[in-house]
Amino acid sequence: MNYEGKVYRPWPEYRSILIQTTLGCSINTCTFCSMFDDKRFKVRPIEDVFKDIEEARLIYPHVESIFLIDGNVMAARTDYLLKIFDKLRSTFPECKKTSLYSGMNDFRRKTIAELKELKDAGLDMAYSGLESGDRIVLERIKKRMSPEQAIEGMAMAKEAGIEVLLSFIFGLGGRERSKEHIIATTDILNQMNPEQIAPMALAIQPGTVMEQEVKNGEFIMPTQLQVLEEEKYLLENLNIDTFYWGDHGNNIVPQKGWLLDSRDDFLRNINHAIASNPMAKDNVIQTFSW
Repeated sequence: MNYEGKVYRPWPEYRSILIQTTLGCSINTCTFCSMFDDKRFKVRPIEDVFKDIEEARLIYPHVESIFLIDGNVMAARTDYLLKIFDKLRSTFPECKKTSLYSGMNDFRRKTIAELKELKDAGLDMAYSGLESGDRIVLERIKKRMSPEQAIEGMAMAKEAGIEVLLSFIFGLGGRERSKEHIIATTDILNQMNPEQIAPMALAIQPGTVMEQEVKNGEFIMPTQLQVLEEEKYLLENLNIDTFYWGDHGNNIVPQKGWLLDSRDDFLRNINHAIASNPMAKDNVIQTFSW
């Protein structure tokens, strides 16, 4: 199997076979991200992808789940993706789940009919980065997506029956805009109602625009207390039945479970951290991005 450049997958996909379908990210302007700075976005030749799929079949006798990489695989043409899913289905008939990365705008650029075709062909779930529900924060990080576009993209995915795991970042508003960031993010999550969510605390990645902004004083990292207060506000005000993947390595209090069933336990853990954590450090621990 062939992998070009750095390879990433969401942590819930740690058991999945990775099939590189596109290279890089079709956006690749986010100031906090360095995941795909080593390559330019392109769709891999389908013959190369088919070869990798066939080689994977020889290596793995039983495959439960498959994850298509790199970033924004959904940006590829629908007819191309349908051929990929057809090949996966015929090669791995035992596979129970196939997922990929998709931007909310990638959903918007396809028709509902196309999205339903992809669902019927085997696309079960998409991982998508919301990052923030605050318009100003989205503009500052150069996400190239508005809150309205995020809401529309999610609605289209839901209509097509494609499950979405939506990620976002505690602390992305910095010290100055922490409150606005988490209020807007909580509000938009309640509107979008994703099936799963994955919050993570901000970590400054080397070589990013945001790293330079921190050095220049243009962006001031939130305190640990602000990050904890953001998560507390989110947990107190989310009104959706969603699975909460709060166990990312960046998070001060790793926890996961169904939100409505676990909310009281989650809040108890956060309140304990707020009460007992010495807030001397201004920076959230730096770990690898997902």
